[in-house]
Amino acid sequence: MKAVVARVTEASVEVAGEIVGAINEPGLLVLLGVHHDDTDGHARKMAQKLHGLRILDDEQSCESTGAPLLVVSQFTLYGDTRKGRRPSWTAAARPEHAEPLVNAVVQELRQKGARVETGRFRAEMKVRSVNDGPFTVLVEV
Repeated sequence: MKAVVARVTEASVEVAGEIVGAINEPGLLVLLGVHHDDTDGHARKMAQKLHGLRILDDEQSCESTGAPLLVVSQFTLYGDTRKGRRPSWTAAARPEHAEPLVNAVVQELRQKGARVETGRFRAEMKVRSVNDGPFTVLVEV
């Protein structure tokens, strides 16, 4: 499981002209990709890592500040571009495997007390964000 995590001052996800998830204060935008070998254990580890990730101002985390997270499923993180010009998606989990694991990350974050907004799985989404810093990291478990 991997995530591109950006520290943002605000972020939103739109589907068919409707905002389906938004954070309007400093927090984290999480683009979350699921590998075909990932398990519930990976989802728990990812949620723990995201909640405690100390990349907010003064090396704080969502856990320590209560800052929100916007989690957006992003299978394209597992696109392999080493050969040719067209990405291979063989490492990305199939939707029926990925969706429950994305939901598990979100649920685990909420159980930890995090405020979490989400995109919509398998939807054509428009993601908007104001990157703070800019500060963006790759998180893998």
